[in-house]
Amino acid sequence: MSDIDILISEVGPRDGLQSVKAIMPTEAKKAWINAEAAAGVREIEVASFVPPKLLPQMADAAEIVAHAKTIPGLDVVALVPNFKGAENAIRAGADKIGLPLSCSETHSQANLKKTHDQVIEDVRKISELLATLPADQRPGFEGSLSTAFGCTLEGEVPESQVIDLAVRLVEAGVDELSLSDTTGYANPTQLRHLIRLLRAEVGADKLDGVHLHNTRGLGLANVVAALEEGITTVDSSLGGLGGCPFAPGASGNIVTEDLVFMLDAMGLRTGIDLDKLLKVREIVIAALPDEDMYGFTPDAGLPKGYTAGGWGIG
Repeated sequence: MSDIDILISEVGPRDGLQSVKAIMPTEAKKAWINAEAAAGVREIEVASFVPPKLLPQMADAAEIVAHAKTIPGLDVVALVPNFKGAENAIRAGADKIGLPLSCSETHSQANLKKTHDQVIEDVRKISELLATLPADQRPGFEGSLSTAFGCTLEGEVPESQVIDLAVRLVEAGVDELSLSDTTGYANPTQLRHLIRLLRAEVGADKLDGVHLHNTRGLGLANVVAALEEGITTVDSSLGGLGGCPFAPGASGNIVTEDLVFMLDAMGLRTGIDLDKLLKVREIVIAALPDEDMYGFTPDAGLPKGYTAGGWGIG
């Protein structure tokens, strides 16, 4: 990341598409991923290795990963819910796999049909599998602390529980952690506090990413708070597509276009060409004409005289 300040990880092709009813054609997915990479997006979560009967939107996961791997300079991420999913993602060639552990056990049962202990055991098995692979064929392994700020099914999630699960994930073998506001409950003060607590417990090097939602309009405010705590990777979704199908009301991924504009305007380097990124929306809208696409930047346009890299500073 020497030539960028903040890594934006696009999650729309996975998080966005698994949350909509329509099934995007495989060729349209490929075109979306191609166009985002051409716009300068360096990491894309392209698929989830879930049984097609549960998420038919992800039935082409292996083909999508294989295609994304042909794009030079792109880090290809896949979500896996369990050991079997990890095996399939590794076989497909993903550069990084991410496994979500819901800090709310009720949500864990709804989302993965597993208790915390069962998820941790899967993480341990996946870590052992990864250790058998040659170093140059071993994908990164991220544990996502989902529903870390509260749960629509369970309510408040104690910080002590989040910290305990983070420690257990690291001990079970994940390379890194991501802090996820699955339900859009977080506020900037709460986010700062939890980041500090987690880093004090597991080390700053283990936590450098956040996955935040804009459900209650605090998405970008929370991003700024995370950046002030030294977070360098932020998930977002083109047009704000997605949410969690097992967290009622938790719509509202951060809009990639708005995030890029904010970071550019703040003088932070993302490596993404905003004009090119805005045009990617046309691919998604054509393939999913009945889905709402969000974003203030696409609606309002860029400010007069705007140039990326610090417009309005000084």
